[in-house]
Amino acid sequence: MNMHTHRRKVYLVILLLLFAGNRIASADAYLIGAEDMLHISVWGNPELSVHVPVRPDGMVSMPLIGDVKAEGKTPLELKKDIEKDLLKYVKAPVVSVTVTAINSFKVYVFGDGVSKSTPLFGENSDGNTGTLATSSGQIALKRNTTLLQLLAQIGSPSNIDLVNAYLLRGGEKLTVDFEQLVSKGDYSQDVKLEPNDIIYLPGGFSNRIRVSGAVRAPGVIQYSEGMTTLDAVLAAGGFTEFASQNSVLVARKEGKSIKNFKVKLKDVMHGDLAENFPLRPGDVVTVTTSWF
Repeated sequence: MNMHTHRRKVYLVILLLLFAGNRIASADAYLIGAEDMLHISVWGNPELSVHVPVRPDGMVSMPLIGDVKAEGKTPLELKKDIEKDLLKYVKAPVVSVTVTAINSFKVYVFGDGVSKSTPLFGENSDGNTGTLATSSGQIALKRNTTLLQLLAQIGSPSNIDLVNAYLLRGGEKLTVDFEQLVSKGDYSQDVKLEPNDIIYLPGGFSNRIRVSGAVRAPGVIQYSEGMTTLDAVLAAGGFTEFASQNSVLVARKEGKSIKNFKVKLKDVMHGDLAENFPLRPGDVVTVTTSWF
């Protein structure tokens, strides 16, 4: 499978998960948190119905019964608690609890693997904001979200060093394999995010080539399908006058080992196209120096 086909497969999987997001969210019971807004209505008793925020102490205030613990409960659990407390004042109370605004579900994302060109906020098909990010990397999620869904929303997974990415929860690293999840489609790694999760996404070179040594503009260039060693050197400004054009080295990671390939680009420029070594994403091209 070539890189283009593999990348299409990864993005297709991500898109399918995003479209399934609403169904996943609705199937899970949401836990109310501080700063969420609730509409609590008591059937037949409009004077007891309120639209209230969950206070930082996790409580909400209700007529007659006073403060009720809301944080950490599902709307159904809170409904039952309120009905039980109202029994002292109302015969057979019927209560409904609706979360009208989710403000408590915050996660934190940092690392240079996050695409700076991709906004971390946008509208979903129902018109509600899907994510809201601040410059500090704090993201307020508006519904239950899995790790893969979040990765799809914040940018291209090809910009991330998946091997070294990790998820912190309660100060502990979870045993989540980002590479297995994104590249291999192992959905057992796709954990549901929880408030205050911390996701570290370091930058990777899975779609880039590094060119160093005796070139005029050494640095990192974007990989494109079919790129050759000569293409990379030219993109880096071409050879300097000290370059040993027939001693260009390509370092490639294969598994846990590094393989080096010697490329004779001077011969390529004289017509020997068989020497024009094809590159792969993540390769490092080094043009050695000759003083003679």
